[in-house]
Amino acid sequence: MERVNQTSSVSEFILLGLSSQPEDQKPLFILFLTMYLVTITGNLLIILAIHSDPQLQTPMYFFLSFLSFTDICFTTTIVPRMLLSFLSEKTISYAGCLTQMYFIYALGNTDSYLLAVMALDRYVAICDPFHYVTTMNHHRCVLLVAFSCSLPHLHSLLHTLLLNRLTFCDNNVIHHFLCDLSPLMKLSCSSTFLNEIVIMSEGSVVLVTPFLCITFSYIRILITVLKIPSAAGKRKAFSTCGSHLTVVTLFYGSIFYVYLQPLSTYTARDHIATLVYTVLTSMLNPFIYSLRNKDLKQGLRKLIGRRKSQAAPS
Repeated sequence: MERVNQTSSVSEFILLGLSSQPEDQKPLFILFLTMYLVTITGNLLIILAIHSDPQLQTPMYFFLSFLSFTDICFTTTIVPRMLLSFLSEKTISYAGCLTQMYFIYALGNTDSYLLAVMALDRYVAICDPFHYVTTMNHHRCVLLVAFSCSLPHLHSLLHTLLLNRLTFCDNNVIHHFLCDLSPLMKLSCSSTFLNEIVIMSEGSVVLVTPFLCITFSYIRILITVLKIPSAAGKRKAFSTCGSHLTVVTLFYGSIFYVYLQPLSTYTARDHIATLVYTVLTSMLNPFIYSLRNKDLKQGLRKLIGRRKSQAAPS
């Protein structure tokens, strides 16, 4: 706590949440509790199905299981705190706020890099299928996952340390449902010039690089697929990418809307876009990947079937 007092006279923040109307709190609590439980259940089922079915022991599902695990952690960083705020506990400590922000950026960017790795996997599978097994071997897959997790944590640590050097004087009301860089910087009574420069330079590179990798991968995939003579072959190739493209569109569309804009233009309207990439995408991922994937649907049926047979009395 000594460090907090040296850098800031504010010891806690007030998260206003999604609505200040008392009559909205219970419906919002029920809605987000339901979404949270669906997110946890859906992603756990994906992980269990992948790890229990030998047919799903491939790089694509290896990456998907890590994406599901990250989504569980990502949502858990945000939603339980939201639920508390609906029950009138709107204050969060200075250290708690910075901790939440750290994990939001670390896990959110891990999601981003895993989506890029999954696009790379589809690129190799479709554009260079004869070398797929050797290119996407287990050792390389582990290294890609390790990189996807470690770089976002370093990025998040940088921005958390830069935010911690700011001074917060009197205003401690955050017009948001989570501790995010932009609303926190707007509360600071010291210069945020360095923070904004780092966000627009390093932050943009970290955010845009995986998106460019995804774009490059899918341009190459599109060129390759268009050369396939049969319509059935084209459909099969596109079917393996459709789910991933849907998730990428939801995730990056909302992130770019929120973060690739000047600090001065940040308003409460960005809450909806923030909800899309923090809560909605994590909840929809299991449905998007399973509904359009026969192998995963079969794996889920096997998993549920085994659980029913184990639960049935002998």
